Amino acid sequence: MEDGDGDGDGDGDGDGDGGGLIKQKAIEIFYSPVVNVRKMEDGDGDGDGDGDGDGDGDGGGDGLGVISGSTHGCFIVVTMKHSVVVLPLVVLIWVFLNGCVYCQTPAGVNVGAIFTFNSVIGRAARVAMKAAVADVNADPKILKDIKLNLIEEDANCSAFMGSVGAFKVLEEEVVAIIGPQSSAIAHMISEIANGLKVPQVSFAATDPTLSALQFPFFLRTTQSDFYQMAAMADLVDFYGWKEVIAIFIDDDYGRNGIAALDDELEKKSLKISHKFPLPIQFDVGNITDMLNKSKVLSTRVYIVHVGPDPRFRIFTIAQKLEMMTNKYVWLATDWLSTTLDSLTPMSQTSLHILQGVVGLRQHIPDSSRKRAFVSRWKKMLQEGLASSELNTYGFHAYDTVWAVAHSIDKFIKEDGNITFSPNDMLLKMNSTDRQMSNLKVFDGGSLLHRILLQTNFTGLSGKVQFNQDNRNIVSDGYDVINIDQMTVHTVGYWSNSSGFSVLPPENLKRDQNSYSSLDQKLKNVTWPSGKTETPRGWEIANNERPLRIGVPYRASFVEFATVLPNSHKMQGYCIDVFNASRKYVPYDVPYILEPFGDGHSNPNYYELVQMVANEVFDAAVGDIAIVTNRTKIVDFSQPYATTGLVIVAPVRNSKSSAWVFLKPFTVEMWCVIGASFVVIAVVIWILEHRVNKDFRGPPKRQLITMFL
Repeated sequence: MEDGDGDGDGDGDGDGDGGGLIKQKAIEIFYSPVVNVRKMEDGDGDGDGDGDGDGDGDGGGDGLGVISGSTHGCFIVVTMKHSVVVLPLVVLIWVFLNGCVYCQTPAGVNVGAIFTFNSVIGRAARVAMKAAVADVNADPKILKDIKLNLIEEDANCSAFMGSVGAFKVLEEEVVAIIGPQSSAIAHMISEIANGLKVPQVSFAATDPTLSALQFPFFLRTTQSDFYQMAAMADLVDFYGWKEVIAIFIDDDYGRNGIAALDDELEKKSLKISHKFPLPIQFDVGNITDMLNKSKVLSTRVYIVHVGPDPRFRIFTIAQKLEMMTNKYVWLATDWLSTTLDSLTPMSQTSLHILQGVVGLRQHIPDSSRKRAFVSRWKKMLQEGLASSELNTYGFHAYDTVWAVAHSIDKFIKEDGNITFSPNDMLLKMNSTDRQMSNLKVFDGGSLLHRILLQTNFTGLSGKVQFNQDNRNIVSDGYDVINIDQMTVHTVGYWSNSSGFSVLPPENLKRDQNSYSSLDQKLKNVTWPSGKTETPRGWEIANNERPLRIGVPYRASFVEFATVLPNSHKMQGYCIDVFNASRKYVPYDVPYILEPFGDGHSNPNYYELVQMVANEVFDAAVGDIAIVTNRTKIVDFSQPYATTGLVIVAPVRNSKSSAWVFLKPFTVEMWCVIGASFVVIAVVIWILEHRVNKDFRGPPKRQLITMFL
C-alpha cells in the first residue's frame, strides 16, 4: 500500500501534534478485468500514516489502499472511523465479489468477420452471416441470455487492409474470426490469429497450402482446392485428353491451386503443357496477349482458375479471337458457378458467350432447410435486404456462424470464463505503443479450437464436420455444370469416393475403392459451337516446328534402319513400319528423320532413349529393345517384332536324296578313316601273330586275316 501523508509529526488536534481528525472516505470498486491497487488521499490528522492506518505520530492520519476487482458495475460506499477495523471487511467484500464474478456468464460475446464487402462472394456472405447471427440470438436453445455480436471489417481485396482489419477486430476482444474469403489474406491473418490464440474459421479460402501444420488455429468450412483439382484431373482423364493449358491468377490462390492440379494430373500420366499467370489486377490487354500466345500452341484444352468475374472477360476476348469454337475445350473451376449463381438477373449475352463451357460447383445437398432459406433469401431480395443471389459460399458463411455459436455455447458450459491476458512479447516490444498493447491473448483459445474441431451438425450446406487429419471440412463433392442454350445445366456429380455419376453423392452408398473407370458416367455435354462430339483437345499449329525423330545409324544389320549413301533419306524395316502406321493418322504430322550415329559403329541405344527423355528428340524409330529401365523414362509403341533370342541364317533350296547323309563325309575325312583302319589292323597283327596261329602263314593269308 502507498502511505498517506500527514501535516505534522506530534500528538494533537488539527495542525498540532495531537491525533488528527479523519475525514469520511469512500471506497469505490468498479468493473475491471484485472486486480489493481488504487491510491487514497490521507486524512487531515497529524503524522504520516502507512497503508494499514498507523501514523508516525500518536494521532496519526490514516492512509488506506483500496482493492478493486472484477465485478459487474458494483458500487460500494463504506464510511469508517478507523481503517484498521474496516480494511479486513473491505478485503472480505472484494473476495466475495471476485468469486461471484467468475461464476457469472458474459452478457455478450464478440466474433470478428473479415471479408471484402463489395465482392461477388462478400455480398452474399455478409447477408447470410447477419441472418445467421439473428437466428442464433433468437434461438433460446443456444447461448442462452448471451448475445452474439458480429464485428465486421472490410478487407477490400487487399492483404494490407485485411491485416489492418484483423487488428481492429482483435482489439474488441473477439473469441473467433470468421473469414477471410481470400486465400492470400488468410495467410496473413492466420499468423496474427496464431499469435493471439484466436480460432479462425474461413468460409471461402480454398488454398490447399493453408494447412493445420503451419496454421494450427485455422479451419475452413469450405472445400479445399485439393479436392477441386482432383475432380478437374478426373474430368480431363474422363474425356481422354492428355495435355491442358492452365490460366490462373498470380497469387497464393491461383499458384497453389494450379500446383495441386499439376500433382493430380501427374498421377494419371497427364500434364499441364503451358501455364499462363495473370496479374491480380488484370485487364483486357493482359488477357489478349496471353490468349494470342496460347493460340499458336497445339494444346486446345484450357483450365481457367481465377477469381469471380461478373464480366467474364477471358471468355469475351476468347470469342473475339475465335477461340470459342468446336476445336477448343474450356473448363472452369468453381469461380464460374459462383459468379453465375450470384448474378441477378442473368445476362443473355453472357450466357451466349459461355456456350459450351464446362465448370464445377461445390455440391450442396438438397434439403427442406435449404429450400426454406432460399425462399427467405428471395424475400430479402424483394425487400432490398440482399443485393445478389445466393451462392454456395453464402451457405457456407451461414453455417460458419452456427458452427462458431455452437462451439462458444459448449465452451461457456465447460469453462464459463472468457478472459484475455496481455501478450508479454507485445508489452516488451511496444511498451509505449498503446495500440499494440490492446491486443490480448484469448486464454480459452486452445479449448475453443478443440471444441470447433468436434463440430458435427447438419447445416444448410449439408454435413458440417471437420476431418481430424487435415482439419478441412468433410467433402461433399462437386456438381459438373455445362452452359447450353442460354441455360446452366447440371450434367453430373463428382465425389472423392465414387468419381463421376449422374446421381448426387448422397444417393450413392459405395466404398471409396469399389468403383472403376467403367462406372463413371456423365450426361451429354454440349461443347463450344453447339456440338456434342467430344473435341480432340489438340491441333497441329501451322507455325510449330516439325517433330524431330531420331533414327539409329547402324554399321551392322542395316536392314532395320540406315541412311542411303550420298543422301539424308532413311530406309529399312523400321522406317517402313513407321510410314505404314503414319498413314492411319487422319491428319498431317510434319516431321524430320535425323540419323543418330556415324555409321561406322553401332550407336548407344540408351543414349538415344535418354535424348528422347531430355526432349532433344521428340521420338525415335528403330530396332530399340523394350527393357525395364527404358520404360521408366519414355513411352514405347506396341512391339512390331518378335522378342527373344533368335538366329538369323540364309535359306538355300536343295534336292532331297537318299545319299544326303554322305554329304558331311569329304575326301579328307575318307582318307582319315582309311588311314585309321590300316593303323588299327597293323597294331592288331603285331599283338596277335606270335600267340595266335591265325595270324601266321604266308603273307597273303596274314593280310586277309588282319583286314577282315
